[in-house]
Amino acid sequence: MPAFPKLNESDTSAILRFLGGAFPQEETSSKKEGGSTFAASEGIAKYRFTGYRKFLDPDGYPAIVPPWGTLNAIDLNSGKYLWKVPLGEYPELAAKGMKNTGTENYGGPIVTAGGLVIIGATIYDRKIRAYTSDTGRLLWTADLPFAGVATPATYMVDGKQYIVIATSGQRDPKGPQGGAYIAFALP
Repeated sequence: MPAFPKLNESDTSAILRFLGGAFPQEETSSKKEGGSTFAASEGIAKYRFTGYRKFLDPDGYPAIVPPWGTLNAIDLNSGKYLWKVPLGEYPELAAKGMKNTGTENYGGPIVTAGGLVIIGATIYDRKIRAYTSDTGRLLWTADLPFAGVATPATYMVDGKQYIVIATSGQRDPKGPQGGAYIAFALP
């Protein structure tokens, strides 16, 4: 939620009372210059964040029909899908013949001037992929040492274009741990 720096203390108190949370205390001698002190309201807050609860099957996979993650191209003028492809795989399911399941994704794509959509984002298969922007056809894939759960960046050096992505093993506790920046040169 974006910040609302222009709310006055009265408006802030009203919002916090409505939400059932904390509200600014009356002015006290311990109040710091330019700030306010917050105290918990009486009783338990009406709403609390207790973490993310994923709907998983007994094997730990999403408990819905795949694909469990997709890359989509949407026409912003009409709101209609131009194409939609599964993004990512669980290697252990792919080894059993269950491919194109898609996976949970963190990180977005970039689109090059030449029409390549490049994305890492998948946790478990640790790959980076390039698709055509017009049809979503997979053109290229490369293995990463850790999950590419970041949006790639592109840059040029001496007329040569490169793609770089930050990788991390943090979201997959069963996979390799660590982190690295990986760069690729475009042909």
